[in-house]
Amino acid sequence: MLGNFEYCNPTRIYFGQDALEGLNKELPLYGKNVMLVYGRDSIKKNGIYDKVVSILKSNGKNIFEDKGVMPNPTVEKLYEGCKIAKENNIDLILAVGGGSVCDYSKAVSVSAYSDSDPWEKYFIKMQDVDNKIIPVGCVLTMVGTGSEMNGGSVITNHSQKLKIGHVFGDNVFPKFSILNPMFTLTLPKYQMVSGIFDIMSHIMEQYFSGDDDNTSDYIMEGLMRSLVHSSKIAVENPQDYEARSNIMWTATMALNTLVAMGKTTDWEVHMIGQAIGAYTDATHGMTLSAVSMAYYRYIMNYGLHKFRRFAINVWNVEEKDKSDIEIANEGLDRMQAWMKQIGLVMNIKELGVRDEMLEGIVGATFIMQGGYKVLDKNDIMAILKTASEEL
Repeated sequence: MLGNFEYCNPTRIYFGQDALEGLNKELPLYGKNVMLVYGRDSIKKNGIYDKVVSILKSNGKNIFEDKGVMPNPTVEKLYEGCKIAKENNIDLILAVGGGSVCDYSKAVSVSAYSDSDPWEKYFIKMQDVDNKIIPVGCVLTMVGTGSEMNGGSVITNHSQKLKIGHVFGDNVFPKFSILNPMFTLTLPKYQMVSGIFDIMSHIMEQYFSGDDDNTSDYIMEGLMRSLVHSSKIAVENPQDYEARSNIMWTATMALNTLVAMGKTTDWEVHMIGQAIGAYTDATHGMTLSAVSMAYYRYIMNYGLHKFRRFAINVWNVEEKDKSDIEIANEGLDRMQAWMKQIGLVMNIKELGVRDEMLEGIVGATFIMQGGYKVLDKNDIMAILKTASEEL
């Protein structure tokens, strides 16, 4: 039975090759002071920076730059952004980049006017926002996180060896997001493939939860099939616009909260991956790929019905003369083969994890309650050890 839920997503999406024109519709709705947030200089090299700045200037905006956002935004960077935003009375934060830039911008939006340390308030104590929020808009240049249409924000504290996400309410969602697949075509293959698995993991974290076969499950199966199909094309030809546009929209649909409706959701793979990231600063999607096979084989028997369905409906496994366990295992085998085919990291040691880090990673992993098996620390250690072996 599909349970009771309340759904709202206030983010306006502008999608396609002319999507950047949406800025001209949105900018008049906000004050004159815009904080332009981006990472390294890639948006200057590919021309996106000049296009965005030209539109900002034509709309009479004062531009205050906050550049250098790293792939795993740090708490120190967060404090820096809060200072820029508050001192310049910022009216709109415009994030130009991938998920990390979007995540960071949302963190600044809720933290700039916090009456206490935002790391403690929002990422340790997970408190609700009770202060002024600066609106955020996004111009996406990398796909994977879905941050362009949700309230999630992940910040890393290296001194505490913690990487923590806070899912804020819809008042923190970006007010608008610009999704032009052309902006993703110059992305290095490693980052593209990492983003592809981040998408897959987002869907699986929601799919492998709850006992019901509801509408959300059917939507997610379609999204996964689409992603697998388009990913193979994109790896062979990164300039294939149709494949890249399908991947971009799948990424948004995967984590704009829609398919979570009626599901308990899991997120344990993300918790393990984030703990690895806190120790290694590895690319997020690759931390997920490196632990996923170990995790899903570990919990498969606890949700065998859904793993069987996953094998048949996503990976086209034939049922005839096979037990449920054989079908489920074959589905995971096919997923593993796809992961290798597109070039994902399959082993946490490839990410720089050393044996002496394992206890700390276990300790930094948050235990979630929504999956088919609630893990304990011994379970996490067993999964990490399996994920350290060659596949």
